Amino acid sequence: MDSILGLIQQSFKTRYSQWVREALDELPDNFTITDPSISGHPIVFASRGFLKMSGYSLEEVIGQNGKIFQGPKTNRRTVMEISEAIRQERDVQVNLVNYRKDGTPFWMLFHMSPVFGKEDGRVIHFVAVQVPITRKPRRNGGVSLNEDGSGFNEIMFGSCRKEVDTNPVLELGRVLSLDSSTNVLDIEETCEASDFEKRMAANAFNSILSVLTNYSESTGRLVCGTRCSVPGVCYISSSLNISLGRIRQSFVLIDPHLPGMPIVYASDAFLKLTGYDRHEILGLNFAVLNGADTDSSTLHQIKESIQTEQACTVRILSYRKDKSSFWNCLHLSPVRNASGKVAYFVGVQIEEECKNKERHGLSPEMRQLSTVGAVKVAVRSLSMAAGSSKS
Repeated sequence: MDSILGLIQQSFKTRYSQWVREALDELPDNFTITDPSISGHPIVFASRGFLKMSGYSLEEVIGQNGKIFQGPKTNRRTVMEISEAIRQERDVQVNLVNYRKDGTPFWMLFHMSPVFGKEDGRVIHFVAVQVPITRKPRRNGGVSLNEDGSGFNEIMFGSCRKEVDTNPVLELGRVLSLDSSTNVLDIEETCEASDFEKRMAANAFNSILSVLTNYSESTGRLVCGTRCSVPGVCYISSSLNISLGRIRQSFVLIDPHLPGMPIVYASDAFLKLTGYDRHEILGLNFAVLNGADTDSSTLHQIKESIQTEQACTVRILSYRKDKSSFWNCLHLSPVRNASGKVAYFVGVQIEEECKNKERHGLSPEMRQLSTVGAVKVAVRSLSMAAGSSKS
């Protein structure tokens, strides 16, 4: 858990200046920010309004996924719609029932938008805003109340939470306190947000994006609300990021189609093993782990494996960020997409010292093959889903 909390801190520290959290806390909107590059796609920021609305403390929310906000009345189809938006890395607005910490359900307009890194087009964060739905539900084609609020005699809140199968995603909301005399509508009724409330959500996101953009300028790692096309730069989708984040083994994903064959994904376990931060390792060649005493014949074997698109297993002397060395039992394998073409190479590392201490469970070799299999399933599943959405 401590390693996850460290990654959560790095999520903001490496991208924005130190005052960004204070600036976000000054915004009146209810929202959370999540990081798809961290295992579990956790919440890395929750606004004060969201905490007040949901009844959770900051410590209870940070690092969690969407399960804690879902309940029996949460619509699975709407959750799937949110998950699809995450896979496609686009905006989404839906009405959904969420649950407070005390178990009470409520309606919310949920608005989620991605935030992109300007230098490489990668999704850095997802921002999820919630706006209370303050209008009567439609009943068998009945007329809705006016958007100006006239004639309101019932108030219904909502909040939205997203998770698909094991793809957790997280949301947030906007504060509105309930009086004990307030009549809460039947949660079974479908509530629809007004155009005014939809604009409120969009405006809230623009305010949040403005803060993030401003505080990313001083670090030189700018963020923006639309993806910039950067020639020669590859990023992997948030959906694949989330799927790969469930794999606990140390591994990297390499794109052989780009100049220099850069690392495009690094697991949390790899970062722990090598001492690098994620932003330091992405975009570099795997040779960053080589050093003065790394055997050249072993490097040639790896190069030959990539050229022939064949798997190989080697024992190689690798170096951490702090220049300390370790014997790396490396398994390298091509990863093909749904059409059978090599999309990536996956390199799975096991430190030899740790390998020799393993006495229970799968053998190191089986763990490496299991990791390769899990990566292949994630890549093929995503390419198949992308192909079916285009047909």
